Amino acid sequence: MSKAKKLIGFAALQAAAMTLPMAVFAQNIVPSELQGNTDIIQIVRAVIRFILLIAFVLAFIFLLIGGLRWITAGGDEKSVAGARGMITAALIGLVIVLLAFAIIKLVETFFGVTIISGSLTIPTVAGS
Repeated sequence: MSKAKKLIGFAALQAAAMTLPMAVFAQNIVPSELQGNTDIIQIVRAVIRFILLIAFVLAFIFLLIGGLRWITAGGDEKSVAGARGMITAALIGLVIVLLAFAIIKLVETFFGVTIISGSLTIPTVAGS
């Protein structure tokens, strides 16, 4: 079990180290669709997108961690059961996030409103 904790800790450290360069290059923490725009609809739209994105990424990360726990369980039934539970919970989380996205898109289609649709600009680093 000690090896599994070390491996998961090392993997988490590596994942954090890979995200740090993105934080360095981020020039603005405000999404481009909100810069200079204080419309409440735009703010709510950006918050909903952000929540969906974070929920999906977290569920995927938990799925990966559950897989690593299963691989490193070494045949221990208690560890395998814990890993199986984590994978099940992560898959349920992914399904919930995807269903929420599908319901939002369905409401947009039927009622002709834009909840999360619209212009989406991906921030880039300006080259010199």
